[in-house]
Amino acid sequence: MGATILVADDDRAIRTVLNQALARLGHEVRLTGSAATLWRWIADGEGDLVITDVIMPDENGLDLIPRIKKLRPELRVIVMSAQNTLLTAVKATERGAFEYLPKPFDLRELISVVERALSAPISTPADDEDVEDEQLPLIGRSPAMQEIYRAIARLMGTDLSVLITGESGTGKELVARALHDFGKRRSGPFVAINMAAIPRELIESELFGHERGAFTGATNRSAGRFEQAKGGTLFLDEIGDMPFEAQTRLLRVLQEGEYTAVGGRAPIRADSRIIAATHRDLSQLIRQGIFREDLFYRLNVAPIRIPPLRERTADIPALVRHFAAQAAKEGLPAKVIDDAAMERLRGYRWPGNVRELENLVRRLAALYSQEVIGVDVIETELASAPAAVAAEAADDEGLGAAVERHINDYFVAHKGTMPATGLYDRILREVERPLIVATLVATRGNQIRAAHVLGLNRNTLRKKIRELDIPIVRGLK
Repeated sequence: MGATILVADDDRAIRTVLNQALARLGHEVRLTGSAATLWRWIADGEGDLVITDVIMPDENGLDLIPRIKKLRPELRVIVMSAQNTLLTAVKATERGAFEYLPKPFDLRELISVVERALSAPISTPADDEDVEDEQLPLIGRSPAMQEIYRAIARLMGTDLSVLITGESGTGKELVARALHDFGKRRSGPFVAINMAAIPRELIESELFGHERGAFTGATNRSAGRFEQAKGGTLFLDEIGDMPFEAQTRLLRVLQEGEYTAVGGRAPIRADSRIIAATHRDLSQLIRQGIFREDLFYRLNVAPIRIPPLRERTADIPALVRHFAAQAAKEGLPAKVIDDAAMERLRGYRWPGNVRELENLVRRLAALYSQEVIGVDVIETELASAPAAVAAEAADDEGLGAAVERHINDYFVAHKGTMPATGLYDRILREVERPLIVATLVATRGNQIRAAHVLGLNRNTLRKKIRELDIPIVRGLK
């Protein structure tokens, strides 16, 4: 038999779509655009499942969840929101929501979540705890970042080992800190160690500590990072650079939950959550025999992939504003990036990822007197950036090879979850938009010259500018 599902959303179109989709599955659907009406239904004992928006005219949907859980702890709540930030995902999870879905949502995914919610065992919600926006370590509302927010929200109440992968500069440590700061070990220490920065002969001592006299120069007992992280989180950065012999000792800790200090005999109980990160391909290191496969599986219990900035260029304006505001708080002049300059930033490949963007924004604040930064300044900075110079070698491979590498990266990133349809048009759009933007920037917005360079009719170029939503610099043709 179908369930009774209560849907609260002030958007009539969304209510209609959900009503049709859920009714086709045999469920009875009750619809409202009011939080007060939703609460009245719940208080009257109606409904087997709640689907609610966050922002409604009379009340915030997140504020309803603790009251729902107190009155009817068995009633599961699915939260939808266009406020697609980490804070929304965290608050929804902390207040006891079964799942959080960012808008716009995939209807098939929502139906899958509804089916899980109706069949899943009842769990006890976590205590409510407010988190301020300024504490959030992650910026961006792109679909890629939404997946990361949801992963953090799901994992923050567990002690599962997490393996974070991603290119250098993508923010792997920020994700690790978010897992700690919003997790159940938040009151304990967050201890980080970079495997690539520690001499190989000192790795074991750094991790597990050493007793006095354990080796030449060991004049006193020293606590290792495992001991320092007791009750908290141990972040093993660049785990792919860990020496093989140290990998063996780490594996034993993960298997047995205890370790011994270098030169010691008494076992010490390990009491920290392990989060590891790497920019390297561990599967390739395993094939080369320099990384243990069994350690990989112990660490990779919950994998999180951080996308490079070029895969989430929609987040660049928000990141720029965030870094500019940070720079202003530190005493640097406030800066504004104009539309054409922002579009150029979105078209850049960002080999240094978010770290490169942050450094650029700080440099703009420190070195340039004008309050509004234009595209000429951005072109100069990107041309002279160390990361851009390093990227020139990759550009020598030719456009065809670069596109092929990008497509291969796409299929590797989506291994096991092949795209549905429309990949051909999607790749064309991804190439076409930056090509037109770069040409317009090079011709200073002159559409006649840009059309000539591109080999397009001027009307065709104008049509593509409209279709691709490319902003036009004021005062230029």
